Amino acid sequence: MMGIRVVCFVVTVVMFLTHAGWFTVIPAIGAIALPYFAVVVANTRQSTSAAGFRPYQPNLPERYVPPADGGARGGGKNGDR
Repeated sequence: MMGIRVVCFVVTVVMFLTHAGWFTVIPAIGAIALPYFAVVVANTRQSTSAAGFRPYQPNLPERYVPPADGGARGGGKNGDR
């Protein structure tokens, strides 16, 4: 459909430059209306996949679990006390 729109736009410009009068409006309407119909047609088509909707499930590494002793070794933030 977008190829037809480009042709309509080019024809509109050529007709405008050659002073074709009201006939210039016909391809201009096509160049303006075709994107609307292209979107409507694209949105009304149903999905062809048989699996249906599958939610995204990321492949993440396992969550870090700190050691069970609570970090008692080292004596604090600096570890030198």
